[in-house]
Amino acid sequence: MHDITSNPYAQMPPLFRQRPTYLRINLDAIAHNFDVIRKQANGARVMAILKANAYGHGLIPVALKMAEQKADMFGVAFLEEGVLLRQAGIEAPILVVGGLVGYQTKHFIDYHLDLTASSLYKAQQVSEEAQRMRRTVRIHLKIDTGMNRIGVRADNAVDFAMEVAKLPHLDLVGIFSHFVRAQGPDITLAKQQLEEFHDVIEGCSKQGVEFEDIHMANSSALFNLPDARFNLVRPGISLYGYPPGAHLENKWGLKPALSLQSEIVFFKGIRKGAGVGYMHTWTAPEDGWLATLPMGYGDGYPRHLSNKGEVLIGGKRYPTVGNISMDQMMVFTGKDELEVGQTVTLLGNEEGETITAWELATKSGTIAYEILCGWTPRVPRVYEGTGWKPETT
Repeated sequence: MHDITSNPYAQMPPLFRQRPTYLRINLDAIAHNFDVIRKQANGARVMAILKANAYGHGLIPVALKMAEQKADMFGVAFLEEGVLLRQAGIEAPILVVGGLVGYQTKHFIDYHLDLTASSLYKAQQVSEEAQRMRRTVRIHLKIDTGMNRIGVRADNAVDFAMEVAKLPHLDLVGIFSHFVRAQGPDITLAKQQLEEFHDVIEGCSKQGVEFEDIHMANSSALFNLPDARFNLVRPGISLYGYPPGAHLENKWGLKPALSLQSEIVFFKGIRKGAGVGYMHTWTAPEDGWLATLPMGYGDGYPRHLSNKGEVLIGGKRYPTVGNISMDQMMVFTGKDELEVGQTVTLLGNEEGETITAWELATKSGTIAYEILCGWTPRVPRVYEGTGWKPETT
């Protein structure tokens, strides 16, 4: 099986891994956020969502920290992510929340992963393979209350659950759904979805079908809809320190765990009227200074931030200018004459000034989730935190 974490840059000797551009991930901040979430869950168990390389923070380091914090379960999107967690020694239940491809079933069973059954046909496939392997498989039913991605529609869900409950070699442990929108300010649709899901649970119970794990609350619902907690919650972005919406104030004390640093590798004067970068989309409004940074959209810095972004140098904001290149970007420092080698913060806090993922997302027309997940493998991750041996991957 292909190792999705294989990174040619990580295989290089340390000398060649020391890029001036790197991500810092504070595992203590993630542990702090987990504690906040645990309190907010008010007795419900917590499934830590680690999909997309733990939202760009690093699947294995974050998983090991969450195991240390006694996370009850782990949630991933794909089979490969679950396999990597097992290979790293994670013993807690792992639910693969994404759709099941039939030929992968054997591997799910081999690695003791919880499966998502999104249709009766899928459940039958799992049952047949489990019977062939003489194993019992833990499955969760996916109920579609409005997302229209995968899952059985709510009005067919009770019959679906009753049929699945009859299948041999299946341990029907869970049922779940997902919100279209629960971060507010309008949560009318979320309440409708929650009511539908409640009806499904009640209908199943009347037919004698009970579930150990009932879950619907993502980060949005965890903080906005107490009735959606049931007995298990699925925090994602809040685990990494961000509220689930740009409009939401971080009143819960979440701590962003990831920051992005680089340094000035070239510095020169620029005359008024001179163009910068591809297509000369920016021209200098006055004589001043221009800094070049060794990173670009090939590292995950959005090209949509061309002439929109800002960076921190010495705690002061400076604008990115010209089109972001694949490997380089430019910053106009005005009359401030800086030096090659000075640290530049593109995401995070520096001397009391902060650039957040939501700021970058808003300026580039996307969401913080995409910003966090978008950093490419060639950007080294440096891990910090109590009990963690400093390491770069």
